Amino acid sequence: MVKAIRIHQTGGPEVMQFETIELPPPGEGQVRVKHTAIGVNFIDTYHRSGLYKLPLPAGIGSEAAGIVEAIGPNAGTALKPGDRVAYAMVPGAYAEAANIPAWRVVKVPEGVSDETAAASLLKGLTAQYLLKRLYTVRPGQTILVHAAAGATGQIICQWANHLGAIVIGTAGSEAKMELARANGCQHVLNSRTDAIAKTVRELTGGVGVPVVYDGVGKESFESSLDSLQVRGLMVCFGNASGPVPPLDIHTLTHKGSLFLTRPTLASYTRSAEEIGEAAADLFSVILSGAVKIAIHQRFALDQARAAHEALQARATTGATVLIP
Repeated sequence: MVKAIRIHQTGGPEVMQFETIELPPPGEGQVRVKHTAIGVNFIDTYHRSGLYKLPLPAGIGSEAAGIVEAIGPNAGTALKPGDRVAYAMVPGAYAEAANIPAWRVVKVPEGVSDETAAASLLKGLTAQYLLKRLYTVRPGQTILVHAAAGATGQIICQWANHLGAIVIGTAGSEAKMELARANGCQHVLNSRTDAIAKTVRELTGGVGVPVVYDGVGKESFESSLDSLQVRGLMVCFGNASGPVPPLDIHTLTHKGSLFLTRPTLASYTRSAEEIGEAAADLFSVILSGAVKIAIHQRFALDQARAAHEALQARATTGATVLIP
């Protein structure tokens, strides 16, 4: 028996229930991971609200770190009991332990703490595919990153800066703007008061940026499109402010033959090889010091509701973890 957060219906943070559940032995191809730290991500709020559908009742939470406790049949030989590991993109992480497909689990190297692994794997794998696989950021390019003080935004900005890019970040308060500057942004704009697209044009000599990374959604979508250069790429990878309204496809034509994508990490982590290579890349930049993971909020597992309330109120900066 383990304690876990479960939902029996979709809705606000109040639908999350702290329950005792039966956890069977790991099944075919699975390993059991006893959690030591659990990451909190915006995708968890999408699962809870029903924006992204889960079969109910369901556990939520998408990443965690911990210790391998048991190995199921045909789970391979790469993992053994006692290994320090982490995983991402497997629903049900808000629990004391979980059975996880072995191919989705990565070993955590020495020098990376369990909390850092839990706080960074999903967000870091997201940053990795955004910067290096969906679009290849090159030295000297100027890019725009919204919500630069958020947990994912901080990783994207630090990593992009490490790659030699000039990063324009947006944030919603003076305190968050300072965080963005400290995390690799050469220019920081106030998302609530500044004319984003106009200022981006001024900073780029009227040309605009080749790529915009937008995890905010509804509130920033128009200014993101207007910040792009001709044939620029709009990457809408989240909607913290709400879903983007329906778009007339001719808008992309009129604004300069723009490209638009709504990617998901799941499409970039389809095999053990993809996950392993991306995780190795992430842990490498963390160990080098080029990317630092700032954990600014910690909640007990049974306080997951408070964690979601803070996240949705945009009252958090950096990463948030639950401690079982």
